[in-house]
Amino acid sequence: MSQRGHIEFFFDYSSPFAYLGATQVERVAKDNDATVEWTPFLLGALFNSIGTANVPLFEMPAPKRAHASLDIHRWAAYHEVPFEFPSHFPMNTVKALRMTLQLQGADRVALASRVFSAYWAENKNINDTEQLASIASSSGFDGEALLEGCANPDVKLALRHTTERAEQVGVCGAPCFLVTPPDSEATYLFWGQDRLEFVAKVLGGWRPACG
Repeated sequence: MSQRGHIEFFFDYSSPFAYLGATQVERVAKDNDATVEWTPFLLGALFNSIGTANVPLFEMPAPKRAHASLDIHRWAAYHEVPFEFPSHFPMNTVKALRMTLQLQGADRVALASRVFSAYWAENKNINDTEQLASIASSSGFDGEALLEGCANPDVKLALRHTTERAEQVGVCGAPCFLVTPPDSEATYLFWGQDRLEFVAKVLGGWRPACG
């Protein structure tokens, strides 16, 4: 039996571009008969480790920052997804990430998609425990239990491990997509939701000579 292509989707809720990627990655996978694994990681910890400013948007010159902001809104319009830059930014996402890591498969996708939407389309404070519990409960999960699980040492360790894995495979921001083409052990890492076309082309047989 042929091996299907696979996408490992590295994300943190703190990134608007990760939100945009989250709205499209399942479609790209379906269109190319690939599977997807959603991997939450702590972007701030990765930035600290690799020497990147904690909020790169704030470090940009004013003209570049203005264009980046416009670019986010243009991409949201292009993908036809709701978007509202939140009043709480930057955001501490540790609890939301730990909640997400307690779920697997379709359940993880469902919660992650809901948290992304709550923050980037509904201006919810996803560091607030009451709002987080409500967000999870509205998705059909036990929000209080997931919040309690955030204090579990194994859950804390799981987030450290996914963040370490992100760095090990070369992730430099969110979102990143680690793509394994069909019937191959080779992998290709792409950074940014605007690289999803590259993801689709690799899954469809394209092999860039530069790797």
